[in-house]
Amino acid sequence: MREGRRSDELRPVEIVVDYLEQPMGSVLYSQGKTKVLCTASLDEGVPRWMRDQGRGWLTAEYSLLPASTGERTQREASAGKQKGRTVEIQRLIGRALRSVLDFEALGERTLWIDCDVLQADGGTRCASISGAWVAAARALGKAGLSRALPESVAAVSLGIVGGELLLDLDYVEDSGAEVDLNVVMTGDERLVEVQATAERATFDRAELDTLLDLGAAGIARIRAAQEAALDAAA
Repeated sequence: MREGRRSDELRPVEIVVDYLEQPMGSVLYSQGKTKVLCTASLDEGVPRWMRDQGRGWLTAEYSLLPASTGERTQREASAGKQKGRTVEIQRLIGRALRSVLDFEALGERTLWIDCDVLQADGGTRCASISGAWVAAARALGKAGLSRALPESVAAVSLGIVGGELLLDLDYVEDSGAEVDLNVVMTGDERLVEVQATAERATFDRAELDTLLDLGAAGIARIRAAQEAALDAAA
């Protein structure tokens, strides 16, 4: 047991829809001690390279607030450029949401997704994806464009820590993992992205398959929480 959790147990998931008044879609997504504020905004028009094609676009941005990890870090804006990790994560969030977006149903509009980590305790990129989908669904629903998001998407972290296969790593587990994995899946369990890395030890195909099964089960529970949060806000 790890801090009272089974190896296949998620940290508590809490999703507060319409956390802010002004954005069309806003969600405070918490998974354990990790907390991410996700907002979705809809603009008329698309990037220049997409004009007059009758299709929309989605783009995502991600940031860690200066004190989200306990010790204050400099804002990337004040340094004049984003870190490579930030760019990687926001591209992942964008790819994940675009995988379930119907661009033609969206029309020539741009859906902006912003994910700001208020408190980080592992799994921030996965929490951002899971929360961002709820914010996007809420924004599109308010705009009468629910058909543009016909499927759900969510993500969860996994790993091998001390030889044990674990679901939903917190920071301590993640920092000591021999193998680190993030998986993104649609609601019908189709894979969007798998990021698996041998940090301190290699792993075999059987372990990968077990981790993916653990991930699918965890994402199914996140999916249920996403739907329940949207139903409660409707």
